[in-house]
Amino acid sequence: MYSLHKISVSFIMVFLFLKSPGINGYQPVTGAPESGMGGSCVMKPDFWSSFYNQASLAYISVRSFGINYENRFCISELGTGTAGLVIPSGRATLGAIYSQFGYRDFRRQAAALACGMKLSEKMSAGIQIDFSREVFPGTENKTSTVTFQGGLLFELQENIRLGMHFYNPVPNSIRKDPLPASLSAGAGIQLNKFFFASAEIGITTGKSLVVSTGVELQAAQNFMLRAGFRSENNSFSFGFGYEYGPVRLDIGFTGHDRLGITSSASVIFHLQNQE
Repeated sequence: MYSLHKISVSFIMVFLFLKSPGINGYQPVTGAPESGMGGSCVMKPDFWSSFYNQASLAYISVRSFGINYENRFCISELGTGTAGLVIPSGRATLGAIYSQFGYRDFRRQAAALACGMKLSEKMSAGIQIDFSREVFPGTENKTSTVTFQGGLLFELQENIRLGMHFYNPVPNSIRKDPLPASLSAGAGIQLNKFFFASAEIGITTGKSLVVSTGVELQAAQNFMLRAGFRSENNSFSFGFGYEYGPVRLDIGFTGHDRLGITSSASVIFHLQNQE
């Protein structure tokens, strides 16, 4: 028998992944910096955003390891833990990521391997192979799926980048268990060495277009402030980050017009001196 708490949690899960207009729950959760900027990250090379647009991996020049935890609406059963590793290797940069969402009776585990490289001075590309496994409540059945995603990143000018990303461009007619597909594109501008602004649009199969915007300000040495807006659920967000030597800590908060606040915390360790 399910408790009232578990029934309510299951209802929220259905609401999030079936009714929410733009979310794709099968993609890895972005880190706290991206959450603080409204999820507008397809054009911004960074540790976590490189798993949202794998072309960004080409811009990471140091071995790095990161962990992230997202506490959705202060409900532990809706939490997602994620760990990632990035390793530059010659012309290419390799990445690996693992995440787990949910609780014992309803959970989704995902693992992926990614690669990104520069194709020219102004263009990079990347691809990622994803494996996910789900366990559903009230049944012994488990489902496993394999798909891929990838992206492109263009440096239009020294301070302007354009990013494009696709997820699961595979017809569901050839799958036993269907997966959503998504497409996103965005642009970002570094107005000066202290201020970055971005905007992104994205769409997921059968759902509405989502617009995201974000800004990042270097308020002091090694200290960043972030804010963003996402048209999905009229969601405002904010966050901050601090870098001390080889360690970076980021915190992000995202609102929902009906369900409350989602908080995220990330820690990134640079495993060698940054160039």
